[in-house]
Amino acid sequence: MHIPAYAHGTIRAALPAVPTGRQMASLDCCVCGAPFGRDLGAVPLCPAPEAGPSGCRPCLSRLVTLARETRDAGLARNAEQVRKDSEAWESVRDHYLTRLDAVRRAAEEVAELAGNEEVPPLRIAWLSISLESAHTWIPDAPEPPASVDREDHLLTNARMLMGSAMITARGIVADRLVYHLVNEAQPEEPEMCEELECPEDCSGRHDSSHIDCGPDAIFEDLLKYGVFVEEPGPAPLSPRLAALFAPRPEEPPPLFPRLEEQASAALPRLGIDPSDPEVLLSAAAAGLAAEALLNEPLDTIRAAPGGPDAGDVFAQGVDLYRRARKALVAARDGGPERLGAFTAVASDLDLPWAGGSRFTLRAASGPVADFVRNIEEQVWITEELMRRQGWRDALLHRAFTAAFKATHHFGMPGWPAVVDAAMKRLASLDRLSAPPELADLGDVEIALLQEPDRLGVNVLGWLARHALLG
Repeated sequence: MHIPAYAHGTIRAALPAVPTGRQMASLDCCVCGAPFGRDLGAVPLCPAPEAGPSGCRPCLSRLVTLARETRDAGLARNAEQVRKDSEAWESVRDHYLTRLDAVRRAAEEVAELAGNEEVPPLRIAWLSISLESAHTWIPDAPEPPASVDREDHLLTNARMLMGSAMITARGIVADRLVYHLVNEAQPEEPEMCEELECPEDCSGRHDSSHIDCGPDAIFEDLLKYGVFVEEPGPAPLSPRLAALFAPRPEEPPPLFPRLEEQASAALPRLGIDPSDPEVLLSAAAAGLAAEALLNEPLDTIRAAPGGPDAGDVFAQGVDLYRRARKALVAARDGGPERLGAFTAVASDLDLPWAGGSRFTLRAASGPVADFVRNIEEQVWITEELMRRQGWRDALLHRAFTAAFKATHHFGMPGWPAVVDAAMKRLASLDRLSAPPELADLGDVEIALLQEPDRLGVNVLGWLARHALLG
């Protein structure tokens, strides 16, 4: 049985103050006390049907009907009261609107008369005074009763229209009277009549209807009366003119001067040919990946419980090398900001590392914030070097990093030699306990040369523990 919300209060009032044990156990009706059985079903009155009192359907139906009749009677009484309040309010409001409208129309007429040169200025002054009196005598806006909507757009619009008409009338009256006083104070100048082609009956006084003193005269005039108002400064120049007159910005000094000269002399001795674009790009990518992984914060993270092992770091280094290479190419065509793609992956806290690793930075112990900050700083150095010295100098700088930090890492010119030596040693080892992925040495060699992370972190970890990858 559905019990509407308006009946809850009526039903609660009908419940006993102290129900019996049988009523609390839903064995008897909590309204009439009749026992429940085959002929009289229980309707739970609590959210949990198995606990609390219940009522029988006849009692509850009677109480719902009583509550509905009471509600409807109250609504009818309220509606009648609202109707009476609304009628009384509309009468008061309409009278107030009539007063506002009369003053508005009077203001419009005064404004029109003030612009008529045939009406003497003194009459305009008296009309203005009587208009202001009528405006002052407008009573305060009436307040609607609580039963009526307080948001009355008619009152708002009427006040706005009357205020606008008063502003217009005041402006026109002030303009007319100001020029009347100025013209009355003007001396007679008959010598100007010939130049102005005045009619023969001209008195020699030549009235002004428009005087432009410029934007700054008011401040000087007020100073004569001891009133100081600070003048606004000159308007700012347009962006185009400002750019023409702005001093030429100083070029920032190079971060690493003579980098090209030093690279040409040093990198070939370190095994990197700076004149080969592909070799230089690969070395720079390896250097950027090395800066992300070969640092003190990661060493501390690896030493902590749950830190990445050698296989995790090796696989992540291969993946970051590929991402660094792609980001460097994108930065060449789209600007240094494209290196942000490398930063986003290298510093992601929730992204598992490459090669099927389960390690994430968020789950790590140790200086994760320092690790992320180091990546952001190193990428920023590369970006800034691109801005100041160009894309090639940024590659040369990161190639130096690779030469000192990642000489025998994946992507470097010496990596094939590392793989060749590893395969010879691997062939001579007893591989009974080795991961099954190392059974086919030909496939292993191809994977190491092309995609070492494809072997997985377990295989790479085994190779690293046996000192096969440098």
